[in-house]
Amino acid sequence: MAEAGKAASEAGRKTIAVVRILTGIIFLFFGEYKIAGPAFAHGGFEGWIHGWLSQNEPVGFYRVFLEKFVLVHPVLCARIVGWGELAIGIALVLGLFVRIASVGGAIHMISLALATWYAPGHGAAMWKYFGANLDHIPLLFLFAIFFATRAGEMWGIDGARRKRHVVARKTD
Repeated sequence: MAEAGKAASEAGRKTIAVVRILTGIIFLFFGEYKIAGPAFAHGGFEGWIHGWLSQNEPVGFYRVFLEKFVLVHPVLCARIVGWGELAIGIALVLGLFVRIASVGGAIHMISLALATWYAPGHGAAMWKYFGANLDHIPLLFLFAIFFATRAGEMWGIDGARRKRHVVARKTD
């Protein structure tokens, strides 16, 4: 029985590693197009923000943040988003600093959910708000899983670094 549990645990860790790497590839695509050309930083990002604001989608306090900070510094914020997504992608693919990248990814997904929360309109049924954020909420859950399971330790640099640290401690 113990062998079956160990095999299932190993299969789970490998599955999480595959999902981590594939999620990282998606974020590499997200970040790459945002930093490779000028369109996102010089108008594209700002257009998205104006669109969310004109449709009255952001949560109240976050609307103020978007208006008073993000739209005041749209190029800077666009570059932070693009480079942030690229960094998350690199970290997840390589399995390097996955817990830190997962915190950053979770913050990014929460930010997007807050910016688009009222897309179904104010006063809609609660399930519609969650339904409208199905592109953000599952990624938020994945980042929580990656963080909690130390997903970078299977097939990642985090695991190699941890093993090296453990070996170094044993020789001291």
